[in-house]
Amino acid sequence: MANVINWFEIPVTDMDRAKKFYETVFNFEMVKNNMANLEMAWFPMEENAPGATGSLIKADSYVPSYDGSMVYFSVEDIDKTLAAINANGGKTLNPKMSIGEYGFVAHFEDCEGNRVALHSIS
Repeated sequence: MANVINWFEIPVTDMDRAKKFYETVFNFEMVKNNMANLEMAWFPMEENAPGATGSLIKADSYVPSYDGSMVYFSVEDIDKTLAAINANGGKTLNPKMSIGEYGFVAHFEDCEGNRVALHSIS
């Protein structure tokens, strides 16, 4: 059975600022794509690989928020990633904490005011 999550969207109010934040923190490039009244920047993905991808999205009906669903980014080093987040306009909400055999998580606020999370095995 395929993964049931296909993609996610993270609302932004300033696409250029948000794109730069995520590209700098996670050290990858995002591809911008505009469709009708939507401005989007897509996270990188690998074809036919497990997992989901998603985008930053700017549109009138999308509002950054702490409420609702939370996206977890897989990283190798949570502490190093939190340092990059804090240095680039985000802030740590909950530092690295153990979730037992499933690894570690941390929560942060991005430069747009969204509550987002990190996950690592070690």
